[in-house]
Amino acid sequence: MSPLILLLIIVAYFAVLLFVALRTGKGTDNESFFIGNRKSNWMLVAFGMIGTSLSGVTFVSVPGAVGSDKFHYLQITIGYLIGYLIIAYVLLPLYYRLKLTSIYTYLQQRMGPNSYKTGAWIFIVSRLVGATARLYLVVNILQISILDSLGVPFLITTLVILAMIILYTYEGGVKTIVWTDTLQTSCMLLGLVICIGYIMNHLGLGVGESLAAMQQRGYTEIFSTDVNGKGFFLKQILAGAFITITMTGIDQEMMQKSLSVTRLKDSQKNMVVLGFIMLGVIALFLFLGGMLYLYGESQGGAITEIIRDGIPVKQFVVNGQDIFGDKLFPTIALNHLPPFISIIFIIALISALFPSADGAMTALTSSLCIDVFGLKDKQIPSEQKERFRKRVHLIVAASFLVMAMIFKVIDDKSMIGLILKLAGFTYGPLLGLFAFGILTKYKVNDKLVPIVCILAPVICYFIDKFQSDIIGKFQIGLELLVINGILTFIGLWLIRKR
Repeated sequence: MSPLILLLIIVAYFAVLLFVALRTGKGTDNESFFIGNRKSNWMLVAFGMIGTSLSGVTFVSVPGAVGSDKFHYLQITIGYLIGYLIIAYVLLPLYYRLKLTSIYTYLQQRMGPNSYKTGAWIFIVSRLVGATARLYLVVNILQISILDSLGVPFLITTLVILAMIILYTYEGGVKTIVWTDTLQTSCMLLGLVICIGYIMNHLGLGVGESLAAMQQRGYTEIFSTDVNGKGFFLKQILAGAFITITMTGIDQEMMQKSLSVTRLKDSQKNMVVLGFIMLGVIALFLFLGGMLYLYGESQGGAITEIIRDGIPVKQFVVNGQDIFGDKLFPTIALNHLPPFISIIFIIALISALFPSADGAMTALTSSLCIDVFGLKDKQIPSEQKERFRKRVHLIVAASFLVMAMIFKVIDDKSMIGLILKLAGFTYGPLLGLFAFGILTKYKVNDKLVPIVCILAPVICYFIDKFQSDIIGKFQIGLELLVINGILTFIGLWLIRKR
C-alpha cells in the first residue's frame, strides 16, 4: 500500500474530526471546555469512553501479548468491571453531592490545601506519562509504516499530530470530545471486527474452529493458577479493580466526562455499561491476537525462544522478520493483508490514538487551570480566563511533545506493560489519599502530606527492585499499585489528628 495514500487517508480523517469540532464548539466557554455545561448524553459518554479507556496501546499491545501471556489479560478486565461498579456507587455519588468540577477539590475540603495540590500534581504527572506513552506507540507505528519512507522525521510527525489535536480541542474541550470520541470509538471497533472477519475468512475457520486452533497452541488460557507468578488470577483481578478505581475513578480526565452528564443516575448507568462493554471488547482484542498468530503461522511463522544477554526472549519470525509483541498487528495488517485492510487498520489505529490524547490534554489543561492556578476563583473577566486557559492548553501540548521524544529513546517492546507498571508508582498515592478521606474521619497534618506521597512510591521502587531478596519466589506484579496505596494510607494514618 502506498505510504502517500495512507497519509492522505489520515488527513481526510482529521478533516472529519475538525468538522465535528467546528459544529460542536460554537458558543463555548470555560464551563463548556471543563465539563460540557453538565449537559452531555450519558450514552454518548459511555460509548466514547471506550475509546479513551482502550487507546492505541490496547489496539496494538493486547493482541501482540497473546503469544506470551495467552488470554490472561481477561483476568485484569474482570477486575476492571468490579472497579467500575465501585466507581458508580461509591465515588460518583460523592462527586455529584459536592458538585465538583475538579475531583481533587474534594481533597481540599477533606484534608487541606496541601493535600489538594499534591493530589492534583500526582494526577498531572501520572496522566502526562501515561497519555504520552500511548501517543508515542501509535505515532511510532505511523512513523515506521508510512512517514519514514517519505523522509519525515519522528519529531515532525509528533508535532503535526499534536497540532491536529489542538485544533479540534482548542475551543470546545469536553463538549467537543464527547462527540469526537464517539465517532472515533465507532471507527476503532468497526476496524477490529472487519480485521477479525477477514482473517477468519482467509483461513477458512469459524469462531469455534478458531478457538480450537488457539487452544491447541495454549493461547486461550484465561486464569493463571501459579500462586507465586505475577499473572496469578487473584492478583490480576485485584490489580484490575484498583487500576480502574485509580485510572478512572480518581482520574480527572475520565471523571471530567462522567461529570459532564446532567444526572447522577445517568452517570452511574454510563459507568456500569462501560464496564460490561469493556469486558466484551477486550475479549475481542484477545481473539484477534490469537487469529493474528494463526495467520502468521500460515505464512510460515513460528514462535521461538532465544537467549539474549542471558535472558530468554520470545520471537515470532515471519519472512525473516521478528514481529513478536507490539509489532505483530501493524506488520501483518500493513504488509501481509490486502490494501483495503491496511486502510481500515490505519483508520482504526488513529481512531484509537486521538481519544486517549485529546481527553488527556483537555483534562491536564483543566487540572492546571483549576487546581494549580485557581482560575475559577480569580476575579478577572471571563475573556481573560479563556485566554489563560488556551495558553495552558498549548503548554500541555508542548509537554506531550517532550515526553513523546523521551519514549522514543526508551522504546519499550510492550507499552501496555510499561504503562501499567508506571501507573503502580504514580497513581498509588492518589489511591491512598482518596481511600483515607472516604474510609476514615480523621484530619491529617496537611503540611506533611506531600512527603508521605513522595515516600510511598520511593519505598515501592525498592520493594519492586529487590523483591526476590525480600519475599523470595513470590512475584509482585500489577498489585504494586495496591501496595503503594496502602503505604500512603499508613503514612496518612501516622500523621493523623482528630
